[in-house]
Amino acid sequence: MEVIPISKLQYTFKTDTLFKMLFVKHPDLLKKLVSALLGIPLESIEQFIIRNEEIAPENLGDKFCRLDINMVVNGQLVDLEVQVADEGDYPERVMLYWAREFSSALPSGQGYSMLPRTVIISIIDFPLFDCMEFHSFFQPLEVTRHTLLSDKMGFHFFELKKLPKEVTEDNALLLWLSLFNANTEEDLEKIKKMEVPTMNQAINAYYTITASSEFREIERLREKARHDEAQALYHAEQRGIAKGKIEGKMEGKQEGIAERNLEIARNLLAMDMPLDQIVKATGLTQKEIEVLR
Repeated sequence: MEVIPISKLQYTFKTDTLFKMLFVKHPDLLKKLVSALLGIPLESIEQFIIRNEEIAPENLGDKFCRLDINMVVNGQLVDLEVQVADEGDYPERVMLYWAREFSSALPSGQGYSMLPRTVIISIIDFPLFDCMEFHSFFQPLEVTRHTLLSDKMGFHFFELKKLPKEVTEDNALLLWLSLFNANTEEDLEKIKKMEVPTMNQAINAYYTITASSEFREIERLREKARHDEAQALYHAEQRGIAKGKIEGKMEGKQEGIAERNLEIARNLLAMDMPLDQIVKATGLTQKEIEVLR
């Protein structure tokens, strides 16, 4: 039986630099993606503004650099991010992002009612919640009556690991998420064969972006930053191990000296030597010698 080789993608839609560059350069695709993620008709989106189009090369080395896409959609703030690695405390992290966006959105001199609805959308490549559903949406509710406190807070989580294996061409949301979940050329080809114009447009944009020198340079800087951070963590860990060994040896030596001094003090006490002379001979305090006595 012939084994067909699998062509693993060097970059995927989950690659943060590719994600940011592709959808900033193709806002029509981004608009369709947001329509599917928010579950609203495309034709209902009258206002659509990308607030952070730039990718600053000098920030790519920053450990906390986020290549998210921040938008205004029909008056509401929408932040879209892809997260590949589970670094822990992810819900708390997105709540912090929401708080920063929401708290800085109030125009000077305006009342609190002018604060915009603020929504964080996370496409994540790891299981987060103990459920079968791939999509979870959170808003602040009263715990027994389930009364909505405010519609100005919202969190969407899309867990790629929970996507169904079969996707049909009429399900825009699953098609988009399948693009993000694609890891091989075969995965992209399978989607392309469905002949959905928007998906083919996104796949063509993917190949155009990944072949560009602009993307390759940005990804090189991003990869160098990841490598430098990994090296720094490794060396810090090695220094910590070495320091621990040295401190362990010193502690062991000190413990040995202390035990020896205690033994000397016991012997001198047995010889009825005066207390002040035992203190001078052992370095122990008078109180420590009294305890031994």
